[in-house]
Amino acid sequence: MRVLVAGCGWLGAAIGRALVARGDRVVGVRRDPASAGALARLGIEPLVLDLAAPGAVARIPAADAVIACQAAGREGVEAYRAAYLLATGALLEAAARDGAGAFVYTGSTGVFGQRDGSEVREETPLAPAGPAADVLAEAEALVRTAPERCGVPARVVRLSGLYGPGRAGTIERVRSGALALGPGDGAFMNFCHLEDAVAFALGALARGAPGAVYHGTDASPPRRREVVAWIAARLGIEPPRSAGPGDRAGPDRRVSSVATRAALGIALRFPTFREGFEPLLPR
Repeated sequence: MRVLVAGCGWLGAAIGRALVARGDRVVGVRRDPASAGALARLGIEPLVLDLAAPGAVARIPAADAVIACQAAGREGVEAYRAAYLLATGALLEAAARDGAGAFVYTGSTGVFGQRDGSEVREETPLAPAGPAADVLAEAEALVRTAPERCGVPARVVRLSGLYGPGRAGTIERVRSGALALGPGDGAFMNFCHLEDAVAFALGALARGAPGAVYHGTDASPPRRREVVAWIAARLGIEPPRSAGPGDRAGPDRRVSSVATRAALGIALRFPTFREGFEPLLPR
């Protein structure tokens, strides 16, 4: 297939590598011209394009399938609107124009703002907890309604906290004491390793249903205290402690991917954070 990967950064490049390895032709879209050489070395055809800019649709090449995993370049509602609404809208318009056979949008479990430790499944009503999360929910609606609105067989994969080689900030946060035991440490954390995120995206590409929502997350969400204690033990330090408010003001929910894994035939390479973080620890 000819696959367009939009937002071909850390996650998108990993998806692109997997597609190239199986024999697909991949076009990777980035805003930054400096990224072109790195993508080309991976066998990905680079396309430097700001998808939120006026006239972007005309420059989007035809593709058999689209994977939209662009991210906001900075914090703030306007940056979120550009990355998740305007860019996704342009991609959907181009996909409708060219008759793309599949469209996967990698969304975020940030659309769930529950704070009661409850389990959230694919069908759980959204509970965005702020303006940025409102934009994420709006972008999801744009994708989910695309099959009826413009004939694009689009589906959503909500990814939880991504980590993997090159992105192991949780370990450093424990080392520095930014992630600590204390008030709010019973809140659940939700993780998805990069390799599993790629598997979820490609599974949705191959076997996803138009208009469907899937969850890309591991099998066992831990409480924050478990993560802090486990990482501290591996680092050989005392678990950091804080008397501050911790994550009490943040979300506290357990994201489930049971139904998604069954529907898409996904076998997790890293079913818990322990298997995933172990190879990332300093030796």
